[in-house]
Amino acid sequence: MSVALHCALSDPYLDSQQTASQRQLAISIQVAAAGMGSHAPLNLGLILDHSGSMHGPPLTMVKEAAGRLVDQLSDEDLLSVIVFDHQAKVLLPLQTVSDRDLIKRKIGILKPSGGTAIDEGMKLGIEEAAQGKQGKVSQLFLLTDGENEHGDNKRCLKLAEVAADYTLTLNALGFGDHWNQDVLEKIADAGAGTLSYIEEPDAAVDEFNRLLTRAQSVFFTNAHLHLSLLPGVRLAELKPIAQVAPETIELPYLQEENEIVIRLGDLMSETPRVVLTNLYIGGQGEGTFPIVRAYIRYDSPATDQMGLQSESVEVSAISQSTYQPSPDQHVQKHVLTLAKYRQTQIAEQKLAKGDRQGAATLLQSAAKTALQMGDQGAATVLQENATRLQTGQDLSERDRKRTRIVSKTRLQ
Repeated sequence: MSVALHCALSDPYLDSQQTASQRQLAISIQVAAAGMGSHAPLNLGLILDHSGSMHGPPLTMVKEAAGRLVDQLSDEDLLSVIVFDHQAKVLLPLQTVSDRDLIKRKIGILKPSGGTAIDEGMKLGIEEAAQGKQGKVSQLFLLTDGENEHGDNKRCLKLAEVAADYTLTLNALGFGDHWNQDVLEKIADAGAGTLSYIEEPDAAVDEFNRLLTRAQSVFFTNAHLHLSLLPGVRLAELKPIAQVAPETIELPYLQEENEIVIRLGDLMSETPRVVLTNLYIGGQGEGTFPIVRAYIRYDSPATDQMGLQSESVEVSAISQSTYQPSPDQHVQKHVLTLAKYRQTQIAEQKLAKGDRQGAATLLQSAAKTALQMGDQGAATVLQENATRLQTGQDLSERDRKRTRIVSKTRLQ
């Protein structure tokens, strides 16, 4: 296995008469088969909310989902289970998955009680998983159904960053309708993971399976995208870098002069990561000229190699005296994906300020954007919620959470 980059500009042609041209650069990072073996074993940590509000079908189905997950792990995988209410404890210390019946019995006796302190669960989960990350693909599944009333949300975000620094990918699962979508999204984004929404208890099994399949497809970890902007090229000022696949995330980055580093996290087989950058390219006169060089630095846990590097790719633009536009439709679809996310974000902000009409208008725009990119599921959710607001109805917690999820990804 190796890492391949494919880069494309929204339009590779520029008008030589313009002093600067704005272009979007889409960078697709793909694990490419090249004769190497399978992925490394998993180091999986479950961080499960068992507060009083999980009473009944919610906790029953989470325990069933966790039990089925145990059955799908291999003997080489490691597993730890942390549970939390208003405090946290280690239910299952980090260990190999050899005695599955014992592990499932321990999970099965879990009972609901107390309040919710998400950060306490995260802290213990990170401490356990950190012991087993050598030579493994490390993943944490954090599940909660409520607000962090006994914890500190800022501490949660800091812990998510710590997890990412330790190459422990942190995935957040919101169960039911009363979890804080802003907090869980920020936790997942900072932890280089994904945000999931379990609407009904009986969907827990499928969502755990989906995340496990995703984790098992990881070949490389701790991936960073390195960009060198060549003379005359600069990033746009506001939010210039975002991931648009497999889910949409605004990406932080480090920049020193013309060198930019972006942390991506895991690289999965058959699921490329696509990063969209917004560039301004200064006038260069007629002809073809390079604008960006890109490569990926990454680790291979299966071979215990760190700091591997992909081949460098150089991106060029063509400046014409008689400009003839040639838009790239694949890049345009990525631009629409990001537009859908940002339109929905602004709609949520307007709704929070009481501007129902403004929110409805933006949700309608986001629905049209989703249709343009062929995302019918998102278009339906966004248009239905726009209509509710236009007719004077309130959005339920479920409506708001579905809006957030479809803004980031396609419905399963």
